[in-house]
Amino acid sequence: MSTFNLPDTQNNTDTRQIAIDKVGIKDVSHPIIFVDRDGNKNPTIGNFTMTVTLPKHVKGTHMSRFIEILNDEPCEFGISNFNKIIDKIRDRLASDTAHIKLNFLFFRKKKAPSSGVESLMDYQVTLYGSLDRKNAQIMMKVVVPVTSLCPCSKSISKYGAHNQRSHITIKARVAKEKTLHIEDLIELAERKASCELYAVLKRDDEKFVTEKAYDNPAFVEDLVREIALGLNTYENVDYYRLESENFESIHNHSAYALIENDKCLKHYAKKDTTKN
Repeated sequence: MSTFNLPDTQNNTDTRQIAIDKVGIKDVSHPIIFVDRDGNKNPTIGNFTMTVTLPKHVKGTHMSRFIEILNDEPCEFGISNFNKIIDKIRDRLASDTAHIKLNFLFFRKKKAPSSGVESLMDYQVTLYGSLDRKNAQIMMKVVVPVTSLCPCSKSISKYGAHNQRSHITIKARVAKEKTLHIEDLIELAERKASCELYAVLKRDDEKFVTEKAYDNPAFVEDLVREIALGLNTYENVDYYRLESENFESIHNHSAYALIENDKCLKHYAKKDTTKN
């Protein structure tokens, strides 16, 4: 039978008259090439969730078109042109609004602090994008593993202080007509930690990071407050959700702190107060 004679069921009219906020595909693995801040091309594997809005009178969306978009050409992009993929989804699916969520491992080459030995550090990154006929919105989340050393332990102990690996998670929305890079968030988190992590350390490097952490103790509260101070100065971030989880070395639980700041809401609230 010719495909021209096959019924296109999803294009039928739906009589229930209920619009769907998001419909599409979830957890699709596909190779990507992520272009970093310096223009370097980083091949990795992305996990995609791609959706569109569905009008109340349409029965279904065209699921295969999402996969076709990923396979049309090499999936290469950076933060500055990520919205082009979202625009392609909206256009191909003939929808008012399109959404994309993409998880991938982002690798950075780092030199050990003393020996200079190079190795790759991995960071879990999630990109969120939405696009309607008026606005594009990009949000990113990165999990940054660092070292934190307990100030209380240092102050009361004769022989050192307990430290632990911590995960700092920063979810930030890019301000309109601005650019934000994953590396900006990683570097801020690592700069405010007791010490950053490296994949390879020689003995002189281990001495360096141990002593650096000891000289820079930080509670979980200190970590989020210091990073928040930095994010508050970023004009290219208009919203952030900042978390730190310290995997305690002397407890069977984690220490945790969260700060959330929507600069847009505070800006509008300040304007309303001024008017009165």
